[in-house]
Amino acid sequence: MRIAIENSPKPTLLQALGDKRMAAVLFLSFASGLPFNLTGFTLQAWLASDGLDIKTIGIFSLVGLPYVFKFLWAPFLDRYLPPVLGRRRGWILIFQVCLAVCIGIMGLSSPTRLPYALGAIALLVAFLSASQDIVFDAYRVDLIPASERALAAAATTFGYRTAAMLAGAVLVLIAASFGWRLAFLFVAVIMAATTLATLWAPDPEVPGRAPRTLADAVLHPLRDLLSQKGAWGFLLLVLLYKVGDAFALSLYSAFMIKGVGFSLQELSVAGKVNMTVSTMIGVALGGWIYMRWGMFRSMLIFGIGQALTNLLYMWLALAGKKLWLLVLATSLDTMIGGMGQAAFVAFLVSLCSSSFSATQYALLSALAVVPRATMGAIAGTVVAAIGWANFFVVTCVTAVPGLIILVILREPMNELAARDVANAKR
Repeated sequence: MRIAIENSPKPTLLQALGDKRMAAVLFLSFASGLPFNLTGFTLQAWLASDGLDIKTIGIFSLVGLPYVFKFLWAPFLDRYLPPVLGRRRGWILIFQVCLAVCIGIMGLSSPTRLPYALGAIALLVAFLSASQDIVFDAYRVDLIPASERALAAAATTFGYRTAAMLAGAVLVLIAASFGWRLAFLFVAVIMAATTLATLWAPDPEVPGRAPRTLADAVLHPLRDLLSQKGAWGFLLLVLLYKVGDAFALSLYSAFMIKGVGFSLQELSVAGKVNMTVSTMIGVALGGWIYMRWGMFRSMLIFGIGQALTNLLYMWLALAGKKLWLLVLATSLDTMIGGMGQAAFVAFLVSLCSSSFSATQYALLSALAVVPRATMGAIAGTVVAAIGWANFFVVTCVTAVPGLIILVILREPMNELAARDVANAKR
């Protein structure tokens, strides 16, 4: 059955765009991206605007750790079926309902009066959001045939980034005018509305089979992943390739508000909206270049670009509050970062076996976000010690180890890319 689907004629662009499955991917990727910024960019802006010190803001970035450890409960979600809507949509619906409630509670909290309570509910939101991501990725793998996966990836990026911008820039603008409580309640209502998309979405034609035991769900994907040539080097590359970018952006909102002096409105429009648009342009351009340059060359050039664009923030730190420089730095940095992300995601997918893609992708993507989830706590101490300008020089240097590992792994990466080409021709 799977071979018949993968060898079926490729649909035209209009046919693919009119497919209910593609619309479902777009709507559910929006639901998946909606909670993401609430425990990162938005929470950081809230803490900074309420006057919390930079070290405390850095510590709060640790609430993103569920994105790092989501692979730990991914096998559980593969193994056990919820009581409604089947293996994938049932879990998505459960997490959406829980997220809507918890986001509303988060908005009723206070960074100054009850900081630990806010930290706890933010941690729960991150856990539920990471869990929703796991099941959505698995649903997309089960639902979309091979001929439409590239378009589904673009739809996912568009939906996810649009929702992240809504929960970032738009929420901050609402908070600036009406307060944080109303802003979070607004997002909670939208999160609740996404359950309608889950109820409407179709079931996969060929749903994957749940592993017989929880042990099978854990061991088989891991054994398959580690049996590949260069597996341990690849895992190290997954961890370090985006570390410079993650370090530089870990205190982005705090830098713009406390370090440079931009207002919430300026940060939302010139920073976050611009960042989202630039990233989407970069992802599209990076995917196009990746098809022509190949895996190794794309990741190397984009990786060097990611490191060097961090120095634009050093320039901004030295120059002071200049709106045009904020736009320039954010545009170039996030566009190059988006190009690197496109190549990086293609690399992650290449490491996954079709038999275990859900758990393997959860493991790899969780490993990839370790720097983003942990660097904020380190960054707060570094900034306090050496200042913002020197900090961004350090972030540029931290990208070097990943590039060195990339060069060392050139041969196994070329073999990995050749295997992908051979599989595509089958």
